[in-house]
Amino acid sequence: MFKGQPKGLIAAALANMGERFGFYIMMAILSLFLSSKFGLPKGQTGLIYSIFYALIYVLALVGGLIADKTRNYKGTILIGLVLMAIGYFLIAIPTPTPVPNLGLYLALTCGGLFVIAFGNGLFKGNLQAVVGQLYDNEKYASKRDVGFQLFYMFINIGGFFAPFIAIGVRNWWLTRNNFAYNSDLPELCHKFIAGTLTPEATDRLTTLANQVSLGGAPESLTQFTGNYLNVFNTGFHYAFAAAIVAMLISLVVFVVNKKKLPDPKDKVAVKNQDGSAVAQMDAKEIKQRLYALFAVFAVVIFFWFSFHQNGLTLTFFARDYTNLSMINIDLGFTQIVGAEIFQCVNPFFVVFLTPIIIAFFGWLNAKGKEPSTPKKIGIGMGIAACAYIVMTIFSVGLPSSAEVTAMGGLDNAARVSPFLLVGTYLILTTAELFISPLGLSFVSKVAPPHLQGIMQGCWLAATAVGNQLLFIGAILYEHIPIWATWMVFVAATSISMLVMLSMVKWLERVTK
Repeated sequence: MFKGQPKGLIAAALANMGERFGFYIMMAILSLFLSSKFGLPKGQTGLIYSIFYALIYVLALVGGLIADKTRNYKGTILIGLVLMAIGYFLIAIPTPTPVPNLGLYLALTCGGLFVIAFGNGLFKGNLQAVVGQLYDNEKYASKRDVGFQLFYMFINIGGFFAPFIAIGVRNWWLTRNNFAYNSDLPELCHKFIAGTLTPEATDRLTTLANQVSLGGAPESLTQFTGNYLNVFNTGFHYAFAAAIVAMLISLVVFVVNKKKLPDPKDKVAVKNQDGSAVAQMDAKEIKQRLYALFAVFAVVIFFWFSFHQNGLTLTFFARDYTNLSMINIDLGFTQIVGAEIFQCVNPFFVVFLTPIIIAFFGWLNAKGKEPSTPKKIGIGMGIAACAYIVMTIFSVGLPSSAEVTAMGGLDNAARVSPFLLVGTYLILTTAELFISPLGLSFVSKVAPPHLQGIMQGCWLAATAVGNQLLFIGAILYEHIPIWATWMVFVAATSISMLVMLSMVKWLERVTK
């Protein structure tokens, strides 16, 4: 698989795999943690989630500026790894639930998330830029697209296992404290404490409290709700601690292998000492390349706005509308059951589909029919629209989120099969593989050499804008029919596809 690829690719991929493992532990549970820890409504949860997700990518632009200015990519990457480990430590510290001071404890959590986001900003874009520099050697130039697809696949190997760890740790802590997992209980407990439960929802809370209390029926709902929330969220804190371990492993891998990666600072010094000419682009070419890059950045905003709903509205859908009992895996000491489990589906399909898509494009290339990178991105937008069309069709007839909340949750018989989300993630992952790794390749190919880091940062900044819009999905989820929420994403990705395909010929000329 790595035949013909530069040696440094494996080292970079392994370092990124460990970091992504820790990151996806957090992202698998973050929206549900914010909701269950602080009792926040979906709109507020979505706002915090979207700001954090946006900061990850906005700060990648800052990281790119720092690395381009200092020409010290490896040092910047190393500092990023350390900062992320510190951030995970801050949110892994167990604090009481219900929180005694909402503002203080929410601020502490958001502070930890900011440290993670800043560390990620120093790490993510710059590692991608270093990978791109591996292909500046003419020997490997033709392997660039495949190299980024392999790099992207390794990211998702880490991401596949992360949700199992997050769920396993949380549910292990519940079992150790004589409780079973139920996805509806955190919201019900918070509403009981706030005194806002309907009589119907109170009856459901009583039934579920008896079902999950492994040591016998609770003495009172007041005692149960406080205890269950505290144990449930302490399990989340311990899951965040597992991310620290993953970060330390990634740190070791990077330090051991960093000599295999290119160093732009040294490369420039060698050219100067040899007196060899450094290829320079004229101002017109630089301007054309930047126009092309920013046009693509603008279009992919709407893809990320739709795709990254997998950690927000699609996760809420998994919790509120999906029959989770159909995917209960009993390991004896813990159970793997929870809405978070669907976060492993996308990484699994990335790993599974990447070799197939690489082979498919290779077959088309041999026939002289392989689409250009810009055209692949446009096709990916259309595939993403298909995923949300599927969600729209199978959500018609489901009660609204407000109705589900008033009922205290749906019985399993009224919930949809897990295969609906699995199928949706399959289609979305196919779209992702047409867009994300090839977008990274496009940026590394088109960006002027002296702007590699900042242009990778701009690609991530475009992702940030899409992520900042994520909260709109959470607001829609609460206030309009579920099928109508998915139609918004159908429209966003369809319009993006049409715009991207309309620019293909121009982008192809610039890429040459």
